[in-house]
Amino acid sequence: MPKTFFITTAIDYTNSAPHIGHAYEKVLADVIARYHRLKGEKVFFLTGVDQHGQKVQQSAAKAGVAPAEFVKGITEKFVDLWKELDVQYDAWAATTDPLHKKCVQGILQRLSDEGQIYKDKQAGYYSIRQEQFLTDKERGSDGEFGREWGEVEFREEENYYFKLSQHKEWLLRYIDKRKDAVIPDFRQTELRNAVERLSGDLCISRPKSRLDWGIELPFDKDFVNYVWFDALTNYISFAGYDSSIKEYEKQPQEFLDRWPALQIIGKDILIPAHGIYWLIMLHAIGFPDKAMPQLLAHGWWNLGGAKMSKSAGNIIDAFVLADKYGAEALRYYLMSDIAMGKDADFLEERLVDRYNSDLANSVGNLLNRTLNMAQQFRSGRLANLNRHRERFDTEPVHWGKGVAVYIDSLDSLAFNAALDVPTGCAGLCNQFIEAMKPWTLAKESAETKTLDGVLYTLAESLRIIAILISPVLPKGAHGIFDQLNWKMELSGKEERFRLDDAKWGGLPDGHVVGKPVPLFPRIEISD
Repeated sequence: MPKTFFITTAIDYTNSAPHIGHAYEKVLADVIARYHRLKGEKVFFLTGVDQHGQKVQQSAAKAGVAPAEFVKGITEKFVDLWKELDVQYDAWAATTDPLHKKCVQGILQRLSDEGQIYKDKQAGYYSIRQEQFLTDKERGSDGEFGREWGEVEFREEENYYFKLSQHKEWLLRYIDKRKDAVIPDFRQTELRNAVERLSGDLCISRPKSRLDWGIELPFDKDFVNYVWFDALTNYISFAGYDSSIKEYEKQPQEFLDRWPALQIIGKDILIPAHGIYWLIMLHAIGFPDKAMPQLLAHGWWNLGGAKMSKSAGNIIDAFVLADKYGAEALRYYLMSDIAMGKDADFLEERLVDRYNSDLANSVGNLLNRTLNMAQQFRSGRLANLNRHRERFDTEPVHWGKGVAVYIDSLDSLAFNAALDVPTGCAGLCNQFIEAMKPWTLAKESAETKTLDGVLYTLAESLRIIAILISPVLPKGAHGIFDQLNWKMELSGKEERFRLDDAKWGGLPDGHVVGKPVPLFPRIEISD
């Protein structure tokens, strides 16, 4: 049975409205999932929402509603945005789900029984905003805690702790042995440095006296689990993991077929949550090194060089952008204008420029010109002339080389470089039209075969372009196939596109293309 490619993302926190940062992460995951399906692989794509915690409880109280009602309303906003952006996931993780609760409590009970969880009293300064105790390392040069921690107060509290520090040496060995544990590699270096500094254990509970919106500890009804064994465990609880089975190899086959996952997270939650806490948690419950997830830590979309945040008031609403320019334009910009792992400044005018230049003026223009000429000169009928293939399948594009570059780029998660292949080839095809002048060839009876070869080259190039843009622009790819009148029985279905079909000569002799309909109309900005 072939292994399923399992991709999952950091689940969204339901105390904030979705913004462009959320949109980028989910579109990124969706594009990766679509690419692997394009290659013919089976894919399991998991995403969802983290619904517990003190912030949610406080926000619900402020809104005058029960926490369950509060998270339901915000969850719907995330679900609506993913529909708007054509993000197609296979499973939805909601941490209030009974399935998840059972898994979390099973893991906690096992670790408690094994002596890896203990109770202790802690006194110190506590960040209400970040819901954690602070140490002197969090103090600034002036001895004060920075504004990022919000209101800080002194607390003395009894809680449960997970023996994190006893797994430090294992984690260092694992990181040293696996060179691609974290993508990009410079983030792995940052993670190793952080592990070197690791000391102390991990507080995993909150007393019900101040937080009751969470999963109750199975061994102490007066406490709820705090975030770590709740939010992080979703990656396995919704993938079929059975917490009652200790041996990893004896897990349900469904889970073993999916795991380990490629986990997509923001760079800010790599350390310590996913890179330290999560990996150690998995090791502690018996996951072997080969079953550790690969962590893809992406950068931020900034505004004017500053990270977008609700508190700073510089949030870009993804709904507004999608409504204004369309989901395809937003998906294209998010994938083409940022280098993997790096930060980028969001510029609305850049979105418009990239869309108009690469899609409207290049791909859309090529489709419109090609089909217009095919209808005008040949009533839409193409001629696949084998004796002309040697000349025309290498002009204007070396498609074999182009597809190889595309695959190498996406395999290395260089989405901007991968998109340069189809959009760049569309530009070359437009230049090819100007060089060959089909309108002139149509007037010369001696150039009949040449004209047929030119029209076939353009239409066949569009077929391949559609396949290559399909992970990022699924609706645009379907639009091209529809107008080419190609694979109409699969219209609207993702299986219409296969990477194996990105080879020259797919359109048969005598194939009739449709009439042009504007696919990527230019975005006109009024002064």
